[in-house]
Amino acid sequence: MNVMEVDGYKAKIEYDPDLDQFRGEILGLNGSADFYGKSLSALRKEFRASLSVFLEVCNEKGISPAKEYSGKFNLRIPPKLHNKIATCATGEDKSINQWVTEVLQQSVNE
Repeated sequence: MNVMEVDGYKAKIEYDPDLDQFRGEILGLNGSADFYGKSLSALRKEFRASLSVFLEVCNEKGISPAKEYSGKFNLRIPPKLHNKIATCATGEDKSINQWVTEVLQQSVNE
């Protein structure tokens, strides 16, 4: 995934061939905000502008700009994979939750 970061906020960047522009979507917001630019410098400028407007609106409405997560999600996996995960977790003397949390943490910290 192509990611751009401004002031600690991250955006997913894609190219839109129909518009012949880059499109960014700011991630992790309590709402949506996107922006466009023909060059990377224009895209970064529009990112800042879009983020600024979003943050101002949140401030005016008294809402948190960041999406809040519960820390829980359901995951459906094939039974054979479930068995392998349980075996790995048991082998490391951990719960499945502890083991999966560590694996996911390593994955996102690359």
